[in-house]
Amino acid sequence: MKSDVEIAQEAEIMPIEEIANKIGIERNAIELYGDNKAKINTGKMEKLESKKDGKLILVTAITPTPAGEGKTTTVVGLGDALQKIGKNTAIALREPSLGPVFGMKGGAAGGGYAQVVPMEDINLHFTGDFHAIGAANNLLAAMVDNHIHHGNDLQIDPRKIAWKRAVDMNDRQLRSIVDGLNGKTNGVPREDGFHITVASEIMAIFCLSNNIDELKEKLKNIIVGYTYDDQPVSAGELNAQGAMAVLLKDAMKPNLVQTLEHTPAFVHGGPFANIAHGCNSVAATKLALKSADYIVTEAGFGADLGAEKFMDIKARYANVKPSASVVVATVRALKMHGGVAKKQLNEENLDALENGLPNLLKHLENMQNVFGLPTVVAINKFPTDTDAELQLIEDKCKELGVHMVLSDVWARGSAGGEAFAKEVVKLTERDSSFTYAYELDDPLKLKIEKLVHRVYGGKGIVVTSAVEKEIARFEALGFGRLPICMAKTQYSFSDDKTKTGRPSDFDITIRGVSISAGAGFIVVLTGSIMTMPGLPKRPAAEKIDINEEGKIIGLS
Repeated sequence: MKSDVEIAQEAEIMPIEEIANKIGIERNAIELYGDNKAKINTGKMEKLESKKDGKLILVTAITPTPAGEGKTTTVVGLGDALQKIGKNTAIALREPSLGPVFGMKGGAAGGGYAQVVPMEDINLHFTGDFHAIGAANNLLAAMVDNHIHHGNDLQIDPRKIAWKRAVDMNDRQLRSIVDGLNGKTNGVPREDGFHITVASEIMAIFCLSNNIDELKEKLKNIIVGYTYDDQPVSAGELNAQGAMAVLLKDAMKPNLVQTLEHTPAFVHGGPFANIAHGCNSVAATKLALKSADYIVTEAGFGADLGAEKFMDIKARYANVKPSASVVVATVRALKMHGGVAKKQLNEENLDALENGLPNLLKHLENMQNVFGLPTVVAINKFPTDTDAELQLIEDKCKELGVHMVLSDVWARGSAGGEAFAKEVVKLTERDSSFTYAYELDDPLKLKIEKLVHRVYGGKGIVVTSAVEKEIARFEALGFGRLPICMAKTQYSFSDDKTKTGRPSDFDITIRGVSISAGAGFIVVLTGSIMTMPGLPKRPAAEKIDINEEGKIIGLS
């Protein structure tokens, strides 16, 4: 089997104007980035404004394992399969971050014969959106420190600066630093640090803004720190929002590319789901909804993280409602949840599979019973899967009234997903009772408790007196109606990544809370989640290279 990058490099890519034309985007709205990438100026899309929205299909997954689940591959393959059976289809995905591309995860453009292309560009600098987001983030950081240096009229306490700089790379050395050294001309010495760009609040704001005016208002509301008497200081008080918006003006336009089978794909924005809300931009999703009849999108990590935040944060702000959901799993990953080591996954093991299946079933219960969506299970097919293992999964899903379909899109493209696509179309024709996991009027602590009880299946929460005081202060400042964004490990329903499968009788320890007032949510910190990852012992960067002909190798 050829590598992902080899398959992508051999693809015949259609001119991007032809891809846009398939979904009604006229030439005057297209800003070309070469022959096969474009940004779409949504301000020139008047003809689509009156069009009825298409049906939105949300793809999520079981709790991730080192065996892999293939969520993005499934999104791309399902989009291609829907197109193959005659449906007017578009895909909406997040942009990959350079940190994971050069770190452990690798790229995020799908895999095998279910990829978005040009794969190398998408996984690397693409159209420069993340660089613009990092620049806007760091402009604000520079303006905060500059204000303090030149007299500090706002009385910002340097010990209470909440705004960090950002870089789109995994670099543990930058997590905690001391800056402003070597004399007063170089600023005020203080402890500081960096976020990875995808963990920046600017990324969340970028992805939750419909237009430039809304973007500026959200940027204005960012809390950069607190005064000596503990009052919040906003970016608006520094008059930073206009310049930040200027840096983001082109990035705000959704990116259009295509799959290997020429299905239109909007790839735009990319917050992490274990730190932020884990969904592509509202602007791209809404453009896709106006452009196509069926739109396939994804949410990061498992349904307890990305899908929950899609519903409770993105869908709320964007006023969109999915018509159906897909939960992706593999036999191999479910056996890992059942206690099998990665080296033994090729062997049939029905006992381990049965022990791991509760993880899948809990995610299904969430999608159906908590969020009220018609749901199907997509099993990414592996050659080592046995008939007995697949039958066991199908039987357990039936007990919940959920169909299981096999997806072979990695190896066969759309031809491996036709039955899958037909099942999804049937789901979208059902009535749904879409709802949220909590109400905005619920007190902040009750919102957290509802997530732990209803979505994670936990017993309760442990909150220190210091965190209790912070929650009370946020409510007193008027932030009590904001939704919750849980910062939690992606590897478990609990806050302990070693508790795989479907743990029960556990508490979630809340170790901190912070306000993302611009993005419009409260971040709740659990476990040991870090906003600046590190590289693994053998980073993917060691295998990536370019030859004398300019051909990239080793990218996956």
